[in-house]
Amino acid sequence: MALPESERDLRLDFFRGIALWLIFLDHIPSNVVNWITIRNYGFSDATEIFVFISGFTVAYVYGRAMREIGFIVAAARILKRAWQIYVAHVFLFAIYLAEIAYVAQSFDNPLYGEEMGIVDFLKQPDVTILQALMLKFKPVNMDVLPLYIVLLLGFAPMLWLLQRSPSLGLATSALLYALMWWFDWNFPAYPSGTWAFNPLAWQLLFVFGAWCALGGAQRLALWLRSPIIRGLALAYLVFAFTIAMSWYFPRLGNLVPRIVGELIYPIDKANLDVLRIAHFLSLAVITVWLVPRDARWLESPLAWPAIICGQHSLETFCLGVFLSFAGHFVFTEVSNRLWVQVAVSLAGIGIMVGVAWLISWYRRAERGAGPPPPAKRPRLVRGAA
Repeated sequence: MALPESERDLRLDFFRGIALWLIFLDHIPSNVVNWITIRNYGFSDATEIFVFISGFTVAYVYGRAMREIGFIVAAARILKRAWQIYVAHVFLFAIYLAEIAYVAQSFDNPLYGEEMGIVDFLKQPDVTILQALMLKFKPVNMDVLPLYIVLLLGFAPMLWLLQRSPSLGLATSALLYALMWWFDWNFPAYPSGTWAFNPLAWQLLFVFGAWCALGGAQRLALWLRSPIIRGLALAYLVFAFTIAMSWYFPRLGNLVPRIVGELIYPIDKANLDVLRIAHFLSLAVITVWLVPRDARWLESPLAWPAIICGQHSLETFCLGVFLSFAGHFVFTEVSNRLWVQVAVSLAGIGIMVGVAWLISWYRRAERGAGPPPPAKRPRLVRGAA
């Protein structure tokens, strides 16, 4: 199937689509297929990919608008996008809870409510819904969209600063990250605890993606081509892989010096541990090396499924959350044999691709664009590494 003409760097859509697939697989408990996801082989996972690319694309789109039509209108557009994602989150919340509650009641299995974190909703639906509207109550697997909403709400001033002084903007983000660690800042969650993805921490990766989109990637190009940097990145990935394998094979754990364990643990995902950032950056260095901006295979039909999911990331993510619980239901009530796990995983990804294609087709039809044009080399995002 031919790819539509685009001004975007196809790598952004491709890797965001891959990240959405990996998030879907990781959200299905006891799924052997999620052994192919990156979270099992290092410190970071698909969430870092999604947040970084989101920051990159948001800065590219709204940064151009801010330059052309000014801060006020661009900020209003960013807030409009945050509102759209908030509405999607509320709809997903309602449908997701209905799905879980229906299955739990139909199969007389209250464990579904406990596993998915909706026991408080079943006990006090009125209070819980209000807390959910304030983004404090989030069932299992529904933490990413609230994070994205908060990041967008505060992004307009940062985008303005990044356009005028990129180094100062990135330094300001890093300072906020450091203060978060120093004062242990986070947002409160309901009924207790704090956010699973601390926006005050994850904003650093989001802003770094924006910084790269606004010319930072060009400034890093010389470093990324350095064999020394690539060697260090590979060495760190090997180190992270070795540590990750020790989690699953106790004998390997005995080979890890105690002082290393004392230095690196705990590797905090909620507050975006430095080790996770370093692991993501190492992956990015190797990826940019192996996948150049003019890679021809990105135009091939094999890359199209991931690209089209990445182009419709909001809808694909919401669908993936719904399908992940459906997969969990199949494993629990029908069968969890190996071939069933593989079939459910492939079927879920296939449904995500099909829905993304349907959305793309509908939007083309609505614009009267007709069938997609033949594949054509896209113009790449300015400033992409």
